[in-house]
Amino acid sequence: MSMNEIVQMILSPGAQVVVPILIIILGLIFRMSAKKAVKTGSDLVIGFVGMSILIGVLVDQITPITKQLGKVTGLDLPAVDVGWTGAAAISWAWSLAFAFFALTIGINILMLLLKLTDTINADMWNVWGKVLTGYIVYYMSGGSYLWAFGLTAVQVIIELKLGDLWEPTISDMFGYQSTTTTHIESFTAVIMYPVNRLMDFIPIFNKEIDAKSLKKKIGLLSEPWAMGFIIGMLIGLLARIPFAQVLNFATYMLAIMALFPVVAKYFQSALSPFGAAMSKFMKARFKNRNFSIGLDWPIVGQSSELWVTLTINIIFFMGWAMVLPGNKVLPFAGIINYCLGVGGLLLTGGNLLRMIVLSFIYTPVFLYGATFLAPILTNMGKLTKAIDIPKGSMVTWSSIEIPELRIIFAYMTQGQWWAYVGFVALMGLFALMYRHIKKSPLPSERYKELS
Repeated sequence: MSMNEIVQMILSPGAQVVVPILIIILGLIFRMSAKKAVKTGSDLVIGFVGMSILIGVLVDQITPITKQLGKVTGLDLPAVDVGWTGAAAISWAWSLAFAFFALTIGINILMLLLKLTDTINADMWNVWGKVLTGYIVYYMSGGSYLWAFGLTAVQVIIELKLGDLWEPTISDMFGYQSTTTTHIESFTAVIMYPVNRLMDFIPIFNKEIDAKSLKKKIGLLSEPWAMGFIIGMLIGLLARIPFAQVLNFATYMLAIMALFPVVAKYFQSALSPFGAAMSKFMKARFKNRNFSIGLDWPIVGQSSELWVTLTINIIFFMGWAMVLPGNKVLPFAGIINYCLGVGGLLLTGGNLLRMIVLSFIYTPVFLYGATFLAPILTNMGKLTKAIDIPKGSMVTWSSIEIPELRIIFAYMTQGQWWAYVGFVALMGLFALMYRHIKKSPLPSERYKELS
């Protein structure tokens, strides 16, 4: 059995098994009682499984609606959207996938020792995202392992710095202690940053507009379930499906929007005691340092603003796909764009109006990214035989993470001068955003100061 097969066997149960077991082991190392460690792991299982079930139901409900929207508009775009699950299956099947674990863990340990990060990345399930980046670079470089591992190492470093950046914001918004997200999808905040800064000078965007403030102004209509029902009705009517099906879809959206925050609270009940135990353990051994545990994006899933934005963006996604010149993908499996939601949520501190506007503005980046990725992901799928791709067809992922950075990486390997300029500019923008957020008030106080 090869090392890659061993790694895949360990990870095959999925994040809902792998991450809680890892957290239980770490909890015991951090001197939690066995009872508390197991309770933490159990709550994480409930959170991950509950979130997975709800997302699965959402995708099952929205996929036929988006297909119908495609028929109504007469669009016939050639690249099939296989979503993150298809991209993950293809990535894990690459023969070098296991090597990216060593890369991820090794860089994390080195940066901790050099005091370049205070984040311990426990999100090992999403190593497949590093594998995908590695393969894109490998493919575009003509088969260079040096480029593949070198540029993927840059992604690992970025993820750790994102973890350092978001920890205070996540703590302020959700009450977690020493917990952050190291998922690369929050990097979308970097390209959103210039527009978000511009919004600081526009009065309407400096009001505290989140689910709580909306509730005071419009009452019942601001409730997540009410917004879910209204948005579901609108999407169903646009798809021109029978009215009975519109109502059925809207009621599913109502229930899903109401249940997401409830399920996500299990992350809080799990991670608050874990974060406290880790903080106490680390402070006793490393003076003047505060460590955080880096996890997957669902830890911010209790935000109503997140789900309202993601649902409204379904309309934006379909609309942009219809009118963008050169676009080759109609969103199906990747129709829920977590990059826009999570990046916007953390960048704006949960300002719903900003999140919706930013989502609309930046959706085209992902459609063009998916169009660029289509021949590469198709080649990778055929090489690994992880999914069945009919002859003459292409597959892609409409909400691919960091499309701008992966495209820049790809063309850097070919010596394109603009790619190097783009990389320097993007890293400069990251540094500006990082510095600005570190100096800014936390979300609970930010808009009071701006207004």
